Amino acid sequence: MDVSIVVPIYNEIENVVLLYQEISGVIDKDNRSFEIIFVDDGSRDGTAEKIKLLAVEDTRVRPVFLRRNFGQTAAMKAGIDFANGDVIVTMDGDLQNDPSDIPMMLDKLDEGYDLVHGWRRHRKDKFLTRKLPSKIANWLISKTTGFPIHDLGCTLKVVRADIAKEIELYGEMHRFIPILADRLGAKCVEVETNHRARRFGETKYGLGRTTRVILDLITVKYILSYFASPMKIFGRLGLMAAVVSFIAIGCVVGMKAFMATDMTGNPLLMLSVISMLASIQFFGLGLLGEVNARIYFNDSTRDVYTVRETMNFDSMRRTDLHSANSDAFPALDSRNESMTSEDEDQKAA
Repeated sequence: MDVSIVVPIYNEIENVVLLYQEISGVIDKDNRSFEIIFVDDGSRDGTAEKIKLLAVEDTRVRPVFLRRNFGQTAAMKAGIDFANGDVIVTMDGDLQNDPSDIPMMLDKLDEGYDLVHGWRRHRKDKFLTRKLPSKIANWLISKTTGFPIHDLGCTLKVVRADIAKEIELYGEMHRFIPILADRLGAKCVEVETNHRARRFGETKYGLGRTTRVILDLITVKYILSYFASPMKIFGRLGLMAAVVSFIAIGCVVGMKAFMATDMTGNPLLMLSVISMLASIQFFGLGLLGEVNARIYFNDSTRDVYTVRETMNFDSMRRTDLHSANSDAFPALDSRNESMTSEDEDQKAA
């Protein structure tokens, strides 16, 4: 499989058939083998039924139906996990991303890049509620992370599968995929893509996501700088608080000794106590963070979604899964083989 197109879908009944027709028409002309993975994120408007009909008509359509609405990040993670292609394309299901940009982005990837992400330079959205907050957020994210990018919100991306499957996606981290891929050492490039106005349905985003983006940015900054060693930030804050505490208590003692100032009424004494308590708490957070980091790096990951049903995924995945289980539990397989041979001996007797 050359290309897997992953499309998270939520209540897009008017768009899903048109999107399928556009994608299949574009990729067919590019002479690449492909699959379209529609991840239905708990739609309630009949979108799931439309996808099932497409899957019956074309086995290259491989739906994944989630049990409820988990959000775009979880849906995208599910699609990436189920993808069989060497290259994964992610895009929105609202027809605003133009599938005709995919061949150009695939050619750019073939130049030696690991990830190609789109830039909606001429964006067809409302200025106050969509474009202005996006410009501010992109500028802030670029300055904070040091990653040069114009449009993190563009879902249209082309990424090599080995990189995509290594990226940990949870919460609403899908918009930070280029930054997280860069952290893994991926070679990224941004290209201009066409953006179209929404024809059917309603947008799922508004001004309310601005605060979530800021909070996610704090998380990403922490992951980039301190995830492997949290004590670097919490220990530094703890030392600063301890220094403030010692300076304050030194001033209190000096004022008592040389100026006969009452210690109980001195605000510096309270500052010293509060700073010392803060120092202890920061060091405690640093130690807990170190323990959690070690648990994370030594434990297996858990999925952030649950799947209700899939269609058109061949037996190759089940074979690979069986092989993986055999590698993980060789003793179990050998025991099963011995039990099978014993059963055959008993039947022969």
